[in-house]
Amino acid sequence: MASQPIGCVPTGLVVRTKPTEPGALSEADAIRLAQQGDASAFERIYRLHSRRVYALCLRMVGNPAQAEDLTQEAFLQLFRKIGTFRGESAFSTWLHRLAVNVVLMRLRKKTLSETSLEETTDPDDESSGPKRDFGGPDLRLSGSLDRVNLERAIEQLPPGYKSIFVLHDVQGYEHNEIAAIMNCSIGNSKSQLHKARMRLRGLLQDEQRQNARDERRAAKGGSSGGNS
Repeated sequence: MASQPIGCVPTGLVVRTKPTEPGALSEADAIRLAQQGDASAFERIYRLHSRRVYALCLRMVGNPAQAEDLTQEAFLQLFRKIGTFRGESAFSTWLHRLAVNVVLMRLRKKTLSETSLEETTDPDDESSGPKRDFGGPDLRLSGSLDRVNLERAIEQLPPGYKSIFVLHDVQGYEHNEIAAIMNCSIGNSKSQLHKARMRLRGLLQDEQRQNARDERRAAKGGSSGGNS
């Protein structure tokens, strides 16, 4: 689908227009009116949530144009499905679960070799062996890392690992919130975050070793050139 600038309600929606001022609506009122087909209420919801949904998509795909496209797709899905929202979880949690699913579907279609979320989640992990709290801050991973290398490594994570890592370490969600978004247990969220960090650490170490080899090779070449 064609990309649309962030800040505009996606087109192609059959809605009932009302002279409601979007900025005057609370989120609860906007949801209620949007479920009745109020275009201004849709706009209010979009203004409230589009930036964070875009940031989530951008972190997961690493491409601004694709992130805009996915954001629009997520909101189109929202506008089609908002009538099914029953308030059983926070609206932002419900919306971000929908956005994550949109991104994962795109990633699965795009790359056949990527591991699906089902393959990267291990429901039995939390019931085997002693319990370990994998969900705390990882100082070794967050300290003194080259940002470019980290971004590159995140892009290499399978979708399931990437989703939980982005939600927790980038977006700042708690594990209970991630469990609601990803439809998994809290223990599973912690386990997958730990595995994502371990995979990232391995990727970063490989990158550092390769950089060191390249530097030694370049230094050796420069030394040989100077002696000739």
